Amino acid sequence: MTAPIPPALPDARLAAGAVRLAARRTGRFSVETVRALIADSYGRLAVTARVSTHLLVLAERRTAERLDALDHLRKRPRSEVPRVLFVCSHHAGRSQLAAALLAHRACGLVRVSSAGTTPATAVEPFVAQVLTEAGVEPSRAFPTPLTDEAVRAADVVVTMGCGDACPIVPGPRYLDWPVPDPEGAPIAVVREIRDALDAHVADLLATLPGA
Repeated sequence: MTAPIPPALPDARLAAGAVRLAARRTGRFSVETVRALIADSYGRLAVTARVSTHLLVLAERRTAERLDALDHLRKRPRSEVPRVLFVCSHHAGRSQLAAALLAHRACGLVRVSSAGTTPATAVEPFVAQVLTEAGVEPSRAFPTPLTDEAVRAADVVVTMGCGDACPIVPGPRYLDWPVPDPEGAPIAVVREIRDALDAHVADLLATLPGA
């Protein structure tokens, strides 16, 4: 299926989303900045999206995350909540699992995000099931592309197979977890990957200040 063509601003729906996001951040970001980010987010998501039904909602959500990262960069010295970014190639398995597991364990004491260097079109089918089995609320995240501001805003960047494709910037602490890719794996293997990631997550959480 051909990827949907990003609507050019001032498309009414994207423009309305930009106004909503800017209104929540009055005095921090101009409407013009938000409009540029939401158009860029939509365009990036549209490259891999199979359908466009929820693309506008996802673009607005992704833009909110990017604005939050940029805002964090401005006031990093005053930040007390550690931020962890999980990165894998497709953002369809390992990074989704790790982010959900850390968010569950941290109980709001850690800001968790995830992304992919070459996002897939959908999350791996067994991810939600193995999380539910472990008592973890599955994330409703759609595979999203890695952005520069997400890396720069993170205190810890955990990579899982993206190698040199993950940008290295000064500031964050970098970790690499050698966990297999669950792509196409049977559910028994995905459960093993979940458990391996959960062990890594527990170790990481013990090192984070305030968590």
